[in-house]
Amino acid sequence: MAHELDGKTIAFLAAPSGVEQIELVAPWEAVVAAGGTPVLVSTAPGELQAFHHDTEPADTFHINKTVQEIPVERCDALVLPGGTTNSDKLRLSPEAVDFVAAIVAAHKSVAAICHGPWMLVEAGVLPGKTLTSWPSLRTDVRNAGGTWIDEPVHVCPELGWTLVTSRKPDDLPAFVKAMVTAFM
Repeated sequence: MAHELDGKTIAFLAAPSGVEQIELVAPWEAVVAAGGTPVLVSTAPGELQAFHHDTEPADTFHINKTVQEIPVERCDALVLPGGTTNSDKLRLSPEAVDFVAAIVAAHKSVAAICHGPWMLVEAGVLPGKTLTSWPSLRTDVRNAGGTWIDEPVHVCPELGWTLVTSRKPDDLPAFVKAMVTAFM
């Protein structure tokens, strides 16, 4: 990877606390390595507290923009990292849900890993989509009109926007490769 994403701005949406650090950092580094510009977007300004395994505090990261501050038109794609708490907190933010729905309505690619697809459930954008996630989301995905499968990574380009999904941190190598390709 070197220049695949030159000139592209990739939004990473995470709650101010609870994101799984590796699921934020590995895709972020892949975007940078491919020449893209990642932007950390959240529901409030300041610092974001990441975690390891949902419970162990990890590093903090500067939030670049809030969901209210960044226009969808400025984003070329969206990454939804996981973390059980992260995804659950984001689902409770109408502004974050609206941001995700607007990204999809604009036919921009989305990559979501682990519990990240919960935001897609909440945004109501899964009918007709096939995806994977952390296994506990399968019923939520099905109830939201999606088709859940158990694969390390799945790319679904149907319905005008490409969705790249993955199950867990062990799947990150396949996830970031598929994500960069989808974002080109």
